[in-house]
Amino acid sequence: MGKKILLIIVGLIAFGAYTLGAKAGRTRYREIKHAAEEFWNDPRVEKARKKAVKNAKKATAKAQKEVQKKLH
Repeated sequence: MGKKILLIIVGLIAFGAYTLGAKAGRTRYREIKHAAEEFWNDPRVEKARKKAVKNAKKATAKAQKEVQKKLH
């Protein structure tokens, strides 16, 4: 699952760098935007996002419990 998240993050960074740094023009921007929206709305990506959020919440709860143990 970590590789999926890393791939999503790298893809978003690459997308942002390309669109901000290149003089691609409006047509290319629309193509990139469309591809990014298709990627973002892909059921597999949505499933990975939900799983990442779920895991982050679990990790946060676990970390909070550990901190509370250390403090008391």
